[in-house]
Amino acid sequence: MVEEKIGIIEHFFTNVSVAAIKITAGELKIGDTIHVVGAHTDFKQKIDSMQIERVPVEVVKAGDAVGIKVKDRVREHDVVYKMPEE
Repeated sequence: MVEEKIGIIEHFFTNVSVAAIKITAGELKIGDTIHVVGAHTDFKQKIDSMQIERVPVEVVKAGDAVGIKVKDRVREHDVVYKMPEE
């Protein structure tokens, strides 16, 4: 199975380690694993929580702008992929 491009990093909030992600395709839900890739970024992590306008959400879809707590620094324009489910 291949990774699915699901979004782009729009902003990184350093003080809280939260990535603002514009979802461009597909759907993302709690428990999914994402792969963030950029010029200086390359890590995978499971999604524990997501928020839209500071309100927790379980599922996001194309067109949503979502905040996700990340374990590592991300940069604007990094690409977010959804990993295939095991």
